[in-house]
Amino acid sequence: MKKIGLIGGMSWESTLLYYKLLNEKVKQLRGGSHSANCVIESVDFAEIAELQANDDWPALDSLMQERANSLVSSGAEMILVCANTMHLCVPAIEQCTTIPVIHIAEVTADEIKAFSLKKIALLGTKFTMEKAFFKDILQKRGIEVLVPDPSARNQVHDIIYNELIHGIMKEESKRIYISVIQDLISQGAEGVILGCTEIPLLIYPEDIDIPLFNTTKLHAEKAVEFALSAS
Repeated sequence: MKKIGLIGGMSWESTLLYYKLLNEKVKQLRGGSHSANCVIESVDFAEIAELQANDDWPALDSLMQERANSLVSSGAEMILVCANTMHLCVPAIEQCTTIPVIHIAEVTADEIKAFSLKKIALLGTKFTMEKAFFKDILQKRGIEVLVPDPSARNQVHDIIYNELIHGIMKEESKRIYISVIQDLISQGAEGVILGCTEIPLLIYPEDIDIPLFNTTKLHAEKAVEFALSAS
């Protein structure tokens, strides 16, 4: 089994979910007492969030490169960035290492294509909803991307940073998310990307009548498939 390297802590609640999903998938595929061969580099999310708020992506690139190099030194044979937003730093990571980076948007796009969907709603941080790094991958594969209006984007973003990353799950916030999703469905969305690793802690498949694409789960499961290939 190849060693999976995780850059986590963004937030630690979602990294905990990654660890759980990785081990569950290995057990499912290998049975018995098997578990994931992995190593985690966990950052201080307060530092990350401050740099994001200041739009200092060069500093974030440098920080992610340092963590990626540390994973390589620890024997990692692939890298997972355990946050959708921080995939903005994947090009910088790929410049400093030759081991594969499993890209969360590519994995998600593959799953959406398997469902033959053409129009998809995207929820996440404002960075994920507004910047091109995630949407471009989908659009290049013929998938139209819908995002909430500016006011709703602010609501979705604020709930992530003020509640979800702190492990706070409020019914009122759940209702807001469902209302935002229903509005996007009325615009023709055939499925919904939960494009922040914390959103699946709040929104579940039974909450919505169309397919939900849990990027955290898809990302972790693809990593296990890669780790078990030719091993």
